[in-house]
Amino acid sequence: MRPLLLSLVLLLAASLWCALAPNIDQLLIARLLQGLAGAGGAVISRAIARDLYAGHELTRFFALLMLVNGLAPIIAPVLGGAMLQLMDWRGIFGVLAAIAVLLFTLSSLKLRESLPVERRSQGGILAMLMSLGGLLTQRQFMGLCLTQGFVMAGMFAYIGASPFVLQQIYGLSPQMFSLCFAVNGVGLIISAQLASRLSARWGERLVLKGGLTLAAVASLLLLLAGSLHAPLALLMVPLFFSVAVIGIVGPTASSLAMQSQGDKAGSASALIGVCMFALGACSVPITGLGGTSSVSMALTIVGCYAIAIVLFTLLVRKPQA
Repeated sequence: MRPLLLSLVLLLAASLWCALAPNIDQLLIARLLQGLAGAGGAVISRAIARDLYAGHELTRFFALLMLVNGLAPIIAPVLGGAMLQLMDWRGIFGVLAAIAVLLFTLSSLKLRESLPVERRSQGGILAMLMSLGGLLTQRQFMGLCLTQGFVMAGMFAYIGASPFVLQQIYGLSPQMFSLCFAVNGVGLIISAQLASRLSARWGERLVLKGGLTLAAVASLLLLLAGSLHAPLALLMVPLFFSVAVIGIVGPTASSLAMQSQGDKAGSASALIGVCMFALGACSVPITGLGGTSSVSMALTIVGCYAIAIVLFTLLVRKPQA
């Protein structure tokens, strides 16, 4: 609870610094701190969920989290554009500061410590580093962590390359591109909720394997469509499913990875986040190496999904009977 509140205080301070920054150097530093503070909420929310839920209930929470993550990139550009009609860029950061105050207030009033005192790790930073080191040696956890990370890297490749592919190559207007982006986001949301329901019936592992199979098929069809310079409609169908599979893989892989961590939930959540964003950050420039063609985007997505499937196959053991 305390780390969450501290991260929100830092988010408030960084947002205010962004709004008042007198030059670009200070703005960049403040944005870095703002990103670090925002990551606190993402990490701690997964750890709290692990403290409170298990099994299908944990998967359902991660599906709900994926719903929020899917809605955010759809709503944020629309809201940001609307707010820019009423205020300048400094005002946007002022709104983020107000959101930080709201989140701090709600967290203080509604949330309670989720982990009993006797189950908390002792020893400070050294204990945290030892916990992370222990996680790095867990084959099952790292397999699931990297599987999710490489699938998310495919999504980052899509986010980074799709504006160039759809607007410059296929000539979509900014409005039509936003619509296509929103449709793919809705697909991700629907698939996450579907994964939650299917997991209750067939289990997270089987649903995850199905999601990875769909990822392979959809991404290969996307590569075929790009190679043949297919019309936009034929490109969008496999692209839709290539994005939608993230809603299946994300919640199920996170749930399976977190279920066995117990008092290491915080470190496990942090490592999952590091894998997702570090691999995602690497995939975007790799996509750009091949130019702005749809083939380059598709190849990166295929590569990320293929690595995810190989790692899952090699590292994630079948549950013992």
